[in-house]
Amino acid sequence: MGKLDEARFDAIVRGGCGCGGRTFDISSYIDRSVVAMLADPNDAGRWAHTGENFVDGTYRIACVACGALAFDDRDCPRCHAAGGLARALGEPSRLALPRACPGCGEYELLCLALVPAVARWGGDGPPRPRPLVELGDPGAHWVAFACDACDAATVSQRCPLCDAPGPLRARP
Repeated sequence: MGKLDEARFDAIVRGGCGCGGRTFDISSYIDRSVVAMLADPNDAGRWAHTGENFVDGTYRIACVACGALAFDDRDCPRCHAAGGLARALGEPSRLALPRACPGCGEYELLCLALVPAVARWGGDGPPRPRPLVELGDPGAHWVAFACDACDAATVSQRCPLCDAPGPLRARP
């Protein structure tokens, strides 16, 4: 579990800010899936997270009206390594996508990345995440890739965000 559980997250965003504001920008590392051909993503991908994953990756909640921080955590959102958020946001992915499946040579792979995003909470409808970086830029981290043709898969063994050694904590 991240530094916030769902009950605490809900209390923060539903409780509002001391200034009276009830809308928050929530920064979180969340899952993005993409199909890559010859190690190049076919498109920007799609969000592939659950609500629990969104809460689990949250590292900042800020009031839109006054900018006050209702939650701010500088540790890695994935493994809780001290100071890991700065490494996660500033460094490139450590897992490189191969040009072809190492098992069978297939050129198309299904890939999963953790991407920092911001979503506005408190408006009409569910919050829609907006990526803060593009895939391939520092801050976006490939976590795993898999081949549909032969079921081969590769998963990062260290923390994909900050490179802390495993074992990684379980995610919801």
